[in-house]
Amino acid sequence: MSAKIPVLPIAGGTLVRAFLVVLALVTRWLKKLMRTRRHWNEASTLASLDRRMLADMGITRADLRDAFSEPFWDDPTALLRERAIERRMNRAITRRPPVENGFCRPPTDRPARQAI
Repeated sequence: MSAKIPVLPIAGGTLVRAFLVVLALVTRWLKKLMRTRRHWNEASTLASLDRRMLADMGITRADLRDAFSEPFWDDPTALLRERAIERRMNRAITRRPPVENGFCRPPTDRPARQAI
């Protein structure tokens, strides 16, 4: 003789779903932690570069200081990328020489000479 124990399929399904939700949350948290660590290592590599190399990328030591002063979970490379893009945009705007009658004269700090 076998005993029949009632099984509640709803409770089992709910338990499995709850386990999968917790597993998904933990997995997402671990991925975010790994990505944050990778970005932190990339910023540390940038911090070890020379001032001239940083200037070639449009980053200064002050930008690195600002990036590392943010909380650990914030991406330091995002701030560095924004600052570099901002400097490139400002440099592109200031480099345009004024056009006078179709002639572009480079900007100088000295007065113009008269040519005969």
